[in-house]
Amino acid sequence: MTLDRLAPAIFVLLWSTGWVTAKYAAILGGPLTFLALRYATASVLFYALCRATGVSWPRTSAGWLHAIVSGVFLHGIYLGMIWWAVGHGVPAGISGIIAGLQPLMTAIAAPFLIGERLSNLQRLGLLLGFVGIALAVLPKVLTVDAGAIPAFAVAINVLGMVSVTYGTIYQKRYLPDGDIRAVATLQYVGALLITLPFAFLLEDMHLQWGLPLFATLAWSVLGISMGAVLLLLYLIRRGAVSKAASLIYLVPPLAALEAAALFGEPITLLMLIGTVIAVVGVYLTNRKAAG
Repeated sequence: MTLDRLAPAIFVLLWSTGWVTAKYAAILGGPLTFLALRYATASVLFYALCRATGVSWPRTSAGWLHAIVSGVFLHGIYLGMIWWAVGHGVPAGISGIIAGLQPLMTAIAAPFLIGERLSNLQRLGLLLGFVGIALAVLPKVLTVDAGAIPAFAVAINVLGMVSVTYGTIYQKRYLPDGDIRAVATLQYVGALLITLPFAFLLEDMHLQWGLPLFATLAWSVLGISMGAVLLLLYLIRRGAVSKAASLIYLVPPLAALEAAALFGEPITLLMLIGTVIAVVGVYLTNRKAAG
């Protein structure tokens, strides 16, 4: 019960640091190259954890395949496209709005793919969450020259959001049980398999080796790839995918606060109002029905 209550807050806190991590990683090398290193490291550490704790691996080849495929969509395509798009001119504010479409798309697709239904109050919560996140990042979006944003990069960003939406539903449908640690290990193998070839094709595979790289890699693996992702898989398994996806609404506002503390980026009144609305939307989406 304690984990059920704390997991959403801890997940949002850890996942929100991904935006800050991406900003540091962009200074240290190509985004896909860094992600490939991150996935490889996470795969090794997860495998070591599985061996040390004696977890049970999937018993069928289909179970292995589903775990790998879910990792391709949840991590490989999603983060690869998001990081590539941001690195090629898509502002973080616009990327945040696009990411905010994921809970809405999940709620729309879930009834058709896995028969998941939401109440009218939960639908209102999803809508409020998107309005809140749009208001929170609107000040940054208005300062951007729309003509300077490559349309192709925006399309890649949108495809990344579609990928994580499908990956979340795929996870719920085909991996309803089994040890989460084993599933996470295979997911990062899948993410590495899709990311590494594109890193070779699109980048020079150069990284600035040193303490900043190792520190950024350590947090991105231990804090995000292991800590946050294990919580996300736990939340998807324990509840509705639409509820788990709605937590994404809280990530951009929290990331904005972190960017303000670390990089001195300004915080506006509209951003605070949008954050409050997003919190209300997430609460309505995740609250239990009376009785």
